[in-house]
Amino acid sequence: MTRGDSRPWFGGGAPPDAKRHAPATARNRDAIVAVLESILPDDGHILEIASGSGEHIVYFARAFPQLRWQPSDLDSDCRASIAAWTADADIGTIAPPVKLDASAEAWPIDAVDAIMCINMIHISPWSATEGLLAGAGRVLKSGAPLYLYGPFRVPDRQTAPSNEEFDLSLKGRNPDWGLRDIRNVERAARRHALILDRTIDMPANNLSVIFRKT
Repeated sequence: MTRGDSRPWFGGGAPPDAKRHAPATARNRDAIVAVLESILPDDGHILEIASGSGEHIVYFARAFPQLRWQPSDLDSDCRASIAAWTADADIGTIAPPVKLDASAEAWPIDAVDAIMCINMIHISPWSATEGLLAGAGRVLKSGAPLYLYGPFRVPDRQTAPSNEEFDLSLKGRNPDWGLRDIRNVERAARRHALILDRTIDMPANNLSVIFRKT
């Protein structure tokens, strides 16, 4: 999502014009792939939470053709966009998108080898983050990664002015949104047997945050 941009994507409509475009995807996808190369398994089933436009999962599926990919989103327009992008890509390792509410007590997925969630937790209520962590604790196998990407507040580090402005704009749109303190995310994760593995600085003052299921 572009800082201060109230629309994270463009386009979207009735099929065959259902594809949305998220400009941030092209800017961050290669940096994310560089991190994923070191954490994803050699084989397995990867779940993406809040897949949005669907552009990321198409790119990742091309980068990691040995893996099986499950996109998801709560929003029906997003699922239509995901389906449109994956149909055009014609990649057999991407399953049809499923409706998934991260905050729900039950997910339509039983077990996966990794979970990815990009740019969601700051544009959703804290309950969505808690639900994401609880769900990851249920469906991840031992040692499997949960990968988060986005802007965070980090202790002993001054938040970039652009992120402070972004935080204010998010809270102006919805008081339940905003940048999350990485310490609060880590504490919540521990309640679901998820241990912080490492954080990696990313472009545009974002972080990659990797948890592992114990």
